[in-house]
Amino acid sequence: MRNHIKVYTIETQRFKADGGAMFGVVPKAMWQRIYPADEQNLCPCACRSLLIDTGEKKILIDTGIGNKLDADYAKFHYLFGNDELVKSINDAGFSVDEITDVVLTHLHFDHCGGLSELDQNGKPQIVFKQANIWVSKAQWNWASKPNRREKPAYLKENLEPIATSGKLKLVENNFKLCPEIEFRLFYGHTNGLMAVYTDLGDKRLVFAGDLLPAIPYIRLSFTAAYDILPLVTIQEKEAFLEELEAKGDLLFLQHDNNTEVCSLTKTPKGIREDETFALSGIQ
Repeated sequence: MRNHIKVYTIETQRFKADGGAMFGVVPKAMWQRIYPADEQNLCPCACRSLLIDTGEKKILIDTGIGNKLDADYAKFHYLFGNDELVKSINDAGFSVDEITDVVLTHLHFDHCGGLSELDQNGKPQIVFKQANIWVSKAQWNWASKPNRREKPAYLKENLEPIATSGKLKLVENNFKLCPEIEFRLFYGHTNGLMAVYTDLGDKRLVFAGDLLPAIPYIRLSFTAAYDILPLVTIQEKEAFLEELEAKGDLLFLQHDNNTEVCSLTKTPKGIREDETFALSGIQ
């Protein structure tokens, strides 16, 4: 592993999601064994970010839900836990002003909400004032004129401060931010989702976001009802997992309530999770 690359799990608020929304057409009898729901059919979900310190850059991938949700919106997402984005960054030994780049996998509220907070006048302002903000051009255009299905996930109070920040950088194709960090685009969950591949020297750590948010989704047939093109998601996941398994890459699980990172292995039933561990265990 390259000694100068360090990675940190940044925990933000946890939330609960309806099991049917999480797993779509997959019968509950199948997913419940792997990812149990409570008596209200709600599944606990993490909302992890990843902080990458290359020495020259401090790169934050996604920012969680943030603290701008109004009460009516928040009550449908069952926020819980004491984790908070800025506190977690501080606990890792960094300040918000040290962050040089914020990478947003996409612009659904639970991935970009923490990028801004309300000032004394109730106006959203960017938290990471020194950072460039990286979003795919396809996703930015998609979120700017949202379709009816995804519109509730694209919140005006999240998008407007990005648009006026002067820091927005639009990514049109697969792109290398620096020699160790690459963005790749995917289209099944939402148009232009960016996964982030970090080269740690002896292996890569891959932040897939909602392309593959938790361990159950390693099974190709498991797709979320949130995916706009589930058949595309399946095709993308198949190629994605084949590459990761062949290269011995590690998968960072953004929404899995129980597991931060896993390795992959081939089985008679297809690629599955192998070892599971905390991110701190790989460095």
